[in-house]
Amino acid sequence: MQRFAGRIILLWGWRRSLVAFFAGALAVLAQAPYDFFAVCFVSFPVLVWLLDGATGEASDRWLKRLRPAFAIGWWFGFGYFLAGLWWIGQALLVEADNFAWALPFAVVGIPLALAFFYGFAAVVARLFWSSDIGRIAALAFGFGLAEWLRDFLFTGFPWNAVGYAAMPVPILMQSVSVTGMIGMNALAVFVFSLPALIAARRHLRLGLVLFVILVAADVGFGYFRLAAPAEPATRSIDVRIVQPAVDLSEKWDASVRDRIFATLLGISGKAPERGHAKPQLVLWPETSVPFLFTERPDALTALGDMLGDGQMLIAGVVREEGSSGNAGSRYYNSVVAINDKGEITDAVDKVHLVPFGEYLPFAGLFERFGIGQLVAGPMNFAAGNERHPIAMPNGLRAVPFICYEVIFADLVTVDAASSELIVNVTNDAWFGDTPGPYQHFRQAQIRAVENGLPLLRAANNGISAVVDSRGRIVDALAVDARGAIDAHVPISGRALLSADQRRINGLLIMLLFALTAFTLNVRQRLRVN
Repeated sequence: MQRFAGRIILLWGWRRSLVAFFAGALAVLAQAPYDFFAVCFVSFPVLVWLLDGATGEASDRWLKRLRPAFAIGWWFGFGYFLAGLWWIGQALLVEADNFAWALPFAVVGIPLALAFFYGFAAVVARLFWSSDIGRIAALAFGFGLAEWLRDFLFTGFPWNAVGYAAMPVPILMQSVSVTGMIGMNALAVFVFSLPALIAARRHLRLGLVLFVILVAADVGFGYFRLAAPAEPATRSIDVRIVQPAVDLSEKWDASVRDRIFATLLGISGKAPERGHAKPQLVLWPETSVPFLFTERPDALTALGDMLGDGQMLIAGVVREEGSSGNAGSRYYNSVVAINDKGEITDAVDKVHLVPFGEYLPFAGLFERFGIGQLVAGPMNFAAGNERHPIAMPNGLRAVPFICYEVIFADLVTVDAASSELIVNVTNDAWFGDTPGPYQHFRQAQIRAVENGLPLLRAANNGISAVVDSRGRIVDALAVDARGAIDAHVPISGRALLSADQRRINGLLIMLLFALTAFTLNVRQRLRVN
């Protein structure tokens, strides 16, 4: 192992960059749908050894001495995000004649940009680097800080944060209810990097002890949480989640809209599965209604006829404000609540839109070059002002998140505080049977654990599911499946800790790693001097 580590440390030039790239790409196997988290015990030690060799010239200014560390982190990140996000290009192939030209910009450009976060993480770590366990703490702090920044900088895109690699199954998810994603990201990198101590053997025993303690605490806490009896349900609701599996090439085709709508009505109105009660709530995916209700008021009448007494439908729609078809009209990606009389009783608009997918940033500039919106629908969307819970049967409240809004832990936490259910509607059919829908579902699953609330998820084409408040899948529909899930959802319990306490815990974990790295770095400098 020492010989292998030594060869990694001494790599130079393109060989060092190539090894960093493949180490990052390998780490993606720890994410859904592969969930092979053991690869991170290879990827991150390799990253540590590469940074061991990123010393720069002693005569260079301090900023120039950090360039090798940034390059290693950047190449690691580029490999990680390229291997983890290549499926984004699938959405551009739905209308390949119009958007295939943008494929390299999406598949390569997004990883190129996101890699700067991991380059930054490596620079932060290198500032506090030492020859012992301090450098492991430094890397954990650097990545924890980078992942936290990735949550909100430049509109935010915290997809495939490193912490998710440590949570492939419910028993390993429970600790996030205490640490939040901020703490989980830092802890995951620390544990994954500890095998790097084997090479030099300095602090090896301490590293082994910490490894055993942290893993045992994570598994033990998860076992305790899952084995503990659930609190008695105060209320419950019977739900039906519809997955229509509509072909996106037909999504906005006027000639097939009635057939799509009839399919939704047919699945929603069928008799309950054996052993299940008549659903009180029916849930449709994002933009499932293939027309504007302002243009088709007869559709609301049909929904009123389909829904029985006391039933409610929550459906993803395109909502229009202003006179239909006018230049001043505004369109929103929304969910609406419809009662058994066919009346829209509430609406919630998507607040966090997808750049280039649902709106065009710097629209005037891009349109001068003939670049428009790439995916999602026939119009640009406006962002909603705020999100609020929707009142449902049995006095329950559900907070809806549309598509990738659910990947933002803080966003979900704030709005879920006054609700008993998390609802996520999405249209992951854009990405086919690629890792994308599985990664998206995993992140939604973690939101249920963090907030201690059941999750109801409706996708146009996978993965629709009912997830309990501990992240366990009650029932689900696979990608390419068409049908419905009937489930009885008991409502009990709340988040183990408040959102503020989880955030404080996560920041304290990062601070502990930073102080450890700084202390050992200073001690090494004093010893050398």
